[in-house]
Amino acid sequence: MDTFSRLSPFIQEFIYRNEWTELRGIQIAACGIIFDTDDNLLLSSGTASGKTEAAFLPILTQIYEDPPKSVGVLYISPLKALINDQFKRLDQLLLDSNIPVTKWHGDANQDKKNYLVKNPEGILQITPESLESLLTNKRGSCLQLFRDLRFVIIDEVHQFMRDARGLQLLCVLERLQNLTKAYPRRVGLSATLGDIKLAENWLNTGTARKCASPITDEGKRRIRLHIERFVNYADKRDLNALTDSSGTQDVGDRAHYDYLFKMTLDKKTIIFTNSREETEYVMANLREIALKNKSPDIYRVHHGNVSALLRETTEDEMKSEDEKIVTGATVTLELGIDIGALDQAVQIGAPHSVASFAQRLGRCGRRGQIAQLLFTFVESIVINAADILGPINWDFLKSLAIIELYTKEHWIEPIYPHHHHYALLYHQTMSFLKSNGESSPAALATAVLGLGVFKHIPQEDYRRLLSHMVDMQQLERTERGGLIIGRQGERIVNSHKFLTVFKAPEYLLVKDENRTIGTVDTVYPVGTRFSLAGMTWEVLDVNEKSKVIFVKKVPGVSMVDWEAVFDGELHTVLVKKIRQILMADVMFSYLSDSCKERITELRYITRNSGILDNLVTQISNKKFAIFPWIGTRQLLTLHYALLDKQIPNKIPWFTSVYIEAIFSGTTEELEEIIRDIARSEIDLYNLPLPGKTQVRAKYNEYVPADLLKKQFVEDYLDMEGVRELGTR
Repeated sequence: MDTFSRLSPFIQEFIYRNEWTELRGIQIAACGIIFDTDDNLLLSSGTASGKTEAAFLPILTQIYEDPPKSVGVLYISPLKALINDQFKRLDQLLLDSNIPVTKWHGDANQDKKNYLVKNPEGILQITPESLESLLTNKRGSCLQLFRDLRFVIIDEVHQFMRDARGLQLLCVLERLQNLTKAYPRRVGLSATLGDIKLAENWLNTGTARKCASPITDEGKRRIRLHIERFVNYADKRDLNALTDSSGTQDVGDRAHYDYLFKMTLDKKTIIFTNSREETEYVMANLREIALKNKSPDIYRVHHGNVSALLRETTEDEMKSEDEKIVTGATVTLELGIDIGALDQAVQIGAPHSVASFAQRLGRCGRRGQIAQLLFTFVESIVINAADILGPINWDFLKSLAIIELYTKEHWIEPIYPHHHHYALLYHQTMSFLKSNGESSPAALATAVLGLGVFKHIPQEDYRRLLSHMVDMQQLERTERGGLIIGRQGERIVNSHKFLTVFKAPEYLLVKDENRTIGTVDTVYPVGTRFSLAGMTWEVLDVNEKSKVIFVKKVPGVSMVDWEAVFDGELHTVLVKKIRQILMADVMFSYLSDSCKERITELRYITRNSGILDNLVTQISNKKFAIFPWIGTRQLLTLHYALLDKQIPNKIPWFTSVYIEAIFSGTTEELEEIIRDIARSEIDLYNLPLPGKTQVRAKYNEYVPADLLKKQFVEDYLDMEGVRELGTR
C-alpha cells in the first residue's frame, strides 16, 4: 500500500484541497517510521521542507484510527508565537477530524484550558515552562491529562539543545513518564544539525527507545549571495574630506543606510542583526530615509522586547503576498514561524555561527525561489593602528568562513552536551518537592538525580548540593529525616519566576496611552527619547512601582539599550577555515569590489605578519600574539594553562582567535612552553581559575562554589583540543 493510501481520509482530503501533487521524501520516510516501528523520530531539514507535516500526518492518522483516552499528542515549542502559528496550521488540517487542539501558555484562553482538564483529548500545544507549571502545581490533573499520551513532538530541537530550557524540558518529560506510566514516542523537528548522533542522544534522554533519523534528498538549493562593505574613517583628516559639512553621521554609516533603503525597496525582506539595539537603530534610520523620500512606511521591528500584538501584526503583514514589508529582526525570526515567501534576507555583520547563518538563509528561497542573502559590513578603519593586528577585521573573515563551510562543505557546529548542570539540579529538586511534598534524600536521589539529564552527576555531588541547600534554608530537615522546602526556599518556589530556568532582567512596560509598545530594562527619565519597535518615543511619565513608562511618539532617530548577553563561541573547524581563507589565493564571486580589495589587503597583512605560519609572533617589546588556530573552549584552556606558568595573558575579546601574552623571553622559548603544555598531563582543577568561575545560570547562587567550578571544568574546558599543538 502506498503512503498516501495509509493516511486518514480527512488528511487525504486536506492534501487534495491544498493541491499537493505529491508527498515529499521526508514525509514518506516519516510515515514509514511512525507506522511501521516503535522508534523515536528525528526530522532534520531546512526551513519550509515539510517536516512539520511529516510528523503530524502519520501521528494524526494513528490517533484518529485509535483515539487515546486522554491528550494523545503533546506539541512543545520554545515560543508562544510558534505555538500560535502552528495552531492556525493545525486548525486547517483538522477541519474534518473531530480532533481538538488546545493552546496552553500564559496568553491562552483560561476557559479552554479548564475545559481540557475536565475533558482531556486531542492535541495540547505548550511551552516547557507551562508544562513545568502543570506538573508542579497540578499533579493530579496531569495524571488524567496524560495517562494515555502517545506522542511528544518537540519543535526546534536545535534551539532546545543549546541551553538549560532544553534540559529542563527533558527533566519534565521524564518526570511526567514516571508519574503517568505512559511512555510516549518522541518526535523531534529541527533545522539542519551539525551532529545527528548528538541530537538523537538528546531526544532519547530518559527513554528506552531507539531513534530513527531518515536522510532524504532535498535537492540542491540555489543560493545568491553578495557581501557589500562600507567604511568609517577614524582619522579626522580623511573623515573631513569625505563627509558633508553637517558632519552629523559617519560617511560609512550614512552610505550603508542609503544602500539598505535602495536594496529593500519593493522587496519583502528580513534584515537580521545581532542585537536588539542595532535592529532598532537600523530600522529607525530606514524609516527616516523613507520619510525624506516620501516613501511609504513599510518598516517593522520584530524581537522579544516588542509587544506580542505588534509582532503578530508584523507576521500577518509579512504573510500577505501584496505587502512588501521590511522587518528588522534578531533570532526571533530565525525560528519556523510562517511568514510566507521572502524576496531576500539581509545580514548586517557576521552571524553568530554557521548554524545561525543556515537558519537565516533558510528563511528565504521558499516555494521554489532562489535563496537570496545580502551581507553588509560597516568598518571603522584605523590608519595608525597600535600593532600589526589592529587593521584585521575578524568579523569579516568569520563571515567568509561561515559561508564557505555551509555552502561548500555543508558543515554546521555540533551542539555540545551539558552534563553537569547543577543549577538545574537545584531547580528540579525544588520543583519535585513542591509537587510531591516531603521526600527522603534517597527518594530524591531516585526521582531527581535518577533523571537521564543528570546521569553524569555522582551521588556525592548531590549530597553536597542538598547539604548546601539546607544550610541556605532552601531546604529543611524534618524530624523523620526527610527534606521539605525551607523558609527561604518557599520564597523562591512561590514566585512566578520560578518556572523559568533562564535569567531575565526586570523589564518595564512601555505604553502609548493604552497601547503596549514593548518593554525596556532601563528607567528612562521624563523627557528622554528612546527607540522601540522601530519608532522614537519621548517619556511622559514613569510609574516605577507598577513598572510602566508612558510615552508619546516623536519624530527623529534615537537609541535604546538592553542588558547584553552573548554566550557564543567559535568552533575549531571555523577558526581553521579563517586561516585557510587567509592562506589561499582564491577570490569569492559573491564579494563586492570593495570586499575583494579588503580580503586581498587582509591576506597581505596576515602573511607578512607571520601569524599564519608561526605559533607565536612578537608584536612589540614584550608583547606576543599566540595563534594556535583552535576554538574558544580550547583557547580558554590554553589561557589558564599559561597563567599557571606565570605568563600574564588575555584573550582580547570572548570570541577571539588568538591570545595576547606578556613574556620576557624569546619567541622560541614561549613556543616551547606552549608545546610543553600541550604534551603534559594537566590537572584542569589546579589551574588558576577565577574565584567565581561558573557557567552562567539562573540558580547558581544556591550551588556550592566547588560544584560550579566542576561544571565549568568538565563542560567547558577542553585539554584534548590543545594537545594537537604539541605535534606541530
